[in-house]
Amino acid sequence: QVQLVESGGGLVQAGGSLRLSCAASGGSFSSYAMGWFRQAPGKERDFVAAISWSGSYTYYADSVKGRFTISRDNAKNTVYLQMNSLKPEDTAVYYCAADLFKAAAVRIGGSSYDYWGQGTQVTVSS
Repeated sequence: QVQLVESGGGLVQAGGSLRLSCAASGGSFSSYAMGWFRQAPGKERDFVAAISWSGSYTYYADSVKGRFTISRDNAKNTVYLQMNSLKPEDTAVYYCAADLFKAAAVRIGGSSYDYWGQGTQVTVSS
């Protein structure tokens, strides 16, 4: 069983930055691809970014490309999402997720992920 705990959310003005963290426990973190998803009120959960188990491959949604950066520290069992140039439309609950299928690339469908954190709220004011 893998446990994921997100942190780092909060309230920030448009144009500001936040860094989200997701700490994993209970499994072999360095073997998992990791992803970030978000869900705004009244909307479906959307893919944001993903990183391969080695960290060598990353993939981003078009809406965040160039503004967000996903990274991981396998020694600390933690994945990060650095969010810069935040916009009000980035407001959502952000979730990290673990994909236990070990592959060179990453998957962007939420149904491919096996474990999820509880989420952290990010609010961007205009």
